[in-house]
Amino acid sequence: MEKLLDQFSLGLFFWMAILFVALIFLLRKFAWKPILDAVNDREEGIKNALDSAEKAKLEMENLQADNQKLLKEARAEREAMLKEARDIKNKMIEDAKGEAQDQANKMIQQAQAAIESEKKAAMAELKNHMADLSLNIAEKVVRNELSNKDKQLELVETMLGEKSLTGV
Repeated sequence: MEKLLDQFSLGLFFWMAILFVALIFLLRKFAWKPILDAVNDREEGIKNALDSAEKAKLEMENLQADNQKLLKEARAEREAMLKEARDIKNKMIEDAKGEAQDQANKMIQQAQAAIESEKKAAMAELKNHMADLSLNIAEKVVRNELSNKDKQLELVETMLGEKSLTGV
């Protein structure tokens, strides 16, 4: 340690202190300011990047919320359209059924009317046929009855007798 103290001189210490202060001054003038500026710029850039990332995250959340809202609206609109289509389909089916029922009822009424008119025509024809047949039978019976003169006189007397009896 003695050797160290022997080598220690006040002049050397003075020059070293001046060089150290000059070095500090030079570093402060030329190095510290750019280094601090670079660090501050870097810190500012990181802050801006974090702020931008936060803003982007918020925008993403907003977009996702908007997308969910749009998706819900689209689903609701799709459901409304499907319901409307089902309602239209059901209405068309009901209308077609009603129209078919009306047409079937008309056809049944027309068929019943045709059957009734054919029945009346058949009954009229049957009556005419029966009338003709009755006339033919009556004609044959009367001819048979009137072919004999005694029978003719008897018939006339019977008729006259019934006439007077009914008139009394």
